Amino acid sequence: MKIPRLKTLLMGKFSWFRLLRSTVAIYAILCVYVFLIADSRIFLPPVSSYQTLPQTVTLSSGSGVNITGQYLPNPKATYTLLYSHGNAEDLGMIQPVLEHFKQLGFSVFAYDYQGYGTSQGRPTEGGAYEDIRAAYGYLTETLEIPPSQIILYGRSVGGGPSIDLATQSPIAALVTENTFISVLRVVTWIRLFPFEKFNNIGKIRQVNAPVLIFHATLDRVIPFIHGEKLYQVAKEPKDLVPIEDLGHNDWMGRVDLYNESLQELSLGRTIPI
Repeated sequence: MKIPRLKTLLMGKFSWFRLLRSTVAIYAILCVYVFLIADSRIFLPPVSSYQTLPQTVTLSSGSGVNITGQYLPNPKATYTLLYSHGNAEDLGMIQPVLEHFKQLGFSVFAYDYQGYGTSQGRPTEGGAYEDIRAAYGYLTETLEIPPSQIILYGRSVGGGPSIDLATQSPIAALVTENTFISVLRVVTWIRLFPFEKFNNIGKIRQVNAPVLIFHATLDRVIPFIHGEKLYQVAKEPKDLVPIEDLGHNDWMGRVDLYNESLQELSLGRTIPI
């Protein structure tokens, strides 16, 4: 091989090496950047819609951060819904939803994540897990509600803490509404990073309780396929209820579907006793 040709070959390999090294460096920087800013992009707490609400309690979450919870008891209820709300809403904004669940035959406990409503702190994935554990602890320890009578209900981002808690603590059932397989894959669909935020698809397969999944077929925030994927990997017994022709926040348009499925839960028809 002539020297000029060898030199050209070596220069070409060196150029590819530099390109690969630059690509790896850019990817590493992107991973660090996404990891650092993810929580601030995931959570969008609105300006608090309330100062006081009836039947609220203060819970200690995480490192002594106080969060606000609200308990709506129903003397006729067998089950208590532990409700984790969606993004860009707080307890004041979801009062009609909570009252609706109560009318369906449930007792209801809901809470504001850190940084939402009148809860202290700032919202993070880890903080959301701490918050729901504080709420669950209040139900089981302070109110002495048996875990077999607690149904977790997570709407949108609230599916993350609900699914996580369902993998760690005994419950009667898990309900999700318009929830993602993971936050990052709402944007990328395929897995691009060595970490996840709210890895619901990896966790829901570990849930050993009945699973009920609601998902709007025209959801443009979290596409319907996310609900399908969660359903596919969840253990039996499970059910997927498509909310036809509606979007992410349009559940009242087919309230009959929600009512029918949730009333079956409230009566214990889909929960092994």
